Amino acid sequence: MADDDWWTEAVDRFGLDTLPEPNSTLTSASTSSVAGEATHPARRMRKRHPAVEWIVIAVLALTAAYLLRTYVVQQFAVDGQSMLTTLHTGDRVLVNKLSYDLHDPRHGDIVVLEDSKQSLEVRDLIKRVIGLPGETVEYRNCQLFVDGEEIAEPYLDPVLVSPGRCGESQDPVEVAPRHVFVMGDNRSASLDSRTASIGQIPYDHLIGRAFVVVWPSSDWRWL
Repeated sequence: MADDDWWTEAVDRFGLDTLPEPNSTLTSASTSSVAGEATHPARRMRKRHPAVEWIVIAVLALTAAYLLRTYVVQQFAVDGQSMLTTLHTGDRVLVNKLSYDLHDPRHGDIVVLEDSKQSLEVRDLIKRVIGLPGETVEYRNCQLFVDGEEIAEPYLDPVLVSPGRCGESQDPVEVAPRHVFVMGDNRSASLDSRTASIGQIPYDHLIGRAFVVVWPSSDWRWL
């Protein structure tokens, strides 16, 4: 058999002329792989169960509420007559706990404070800031004086605070550094800085500034 004859016979019998060229297989496989990945990703994100998502949302919401209440805004319920008629028993107020991290207390602020001397059964009190550090406060005959100047107090109810119903007087006293002098708006029914059991309030015992009445809805107002 001639040399060319055996090759021709092999080609005819086994189809050797249909074998791909060396690089064609890799190219085809590569193309197939890319196309396959485009239509059928090897990795798919597994769907979370709806219950898991709700649990995560609930945990985040509770955490946010806790942080908000602890560090930013807290609700307090008023109990007692010392702030009549500005505030009544059962009123609920929101207190900004960041106020005095941003600025010092101001005249007229309504503040929630800790009983620094722990002389009362209640832990937290609500009063109005009357005197600031370095000022001299005096209260006599229902009239407030700060540094010798008579101070108008339009927030007082003239029916409740009137001659004979002024509460304890206060001889001139200087407010200590980083302290405030506080009084209730219902002067005859308020334990406040005029009494030794309460005294002047250190800044670090001010929980925050009450800024709005939120309940009952009929009493909603800014303070």
